[in-house]
Order: sequence, then C-alpha cells, then structure tokens
Amino acid sequence: MKKISVSLSGHQTSISLESEFIDALHELARAQNKSIASIIAHIDDNRTPDTNLSAAIRVWILQQYKS
Repeated sequence: MKKISVSLSGHQTSISLESEFIDALHELARAQNKSIASIIAHIDDNRTPDTNLSAAIRVWILQQYKS
C-alpha cells in the first residue's frame, strides 16, 4: 500500500491504495491530460455516501480500463 495526498474541497486528505492502482491513476491522468487531484475530486463528488473513497477510486480505474 502507498499513500497519496491530495486537496479535496480545500482540505488535505491522504488515500491509501495499492501501488498498481496508484500507477494506473498516474497513467490515466496523463492520458486524459488531467491532474490526479482533479480526477480524485470528480470521483469524490460522484460517489455514493456509503462508498469509501479508496474503493470508489479503484472502481473508477477499473471502469476506465474496461471502456
């Protein structure tokens, strides 16, 4: 597990993800010409209240690779 820190809604937060998911997140951010923070903010804004952010990020990454 690795931690990344991002600012969401003006608050610093750290997210723990497996190295492979962090690598995929970096790859997708480059491919979409977006920052990791903006992608995570989008995921955070669209997740259901009962879904934790790390899980939502993993699902988003999977969906990106499937499409």
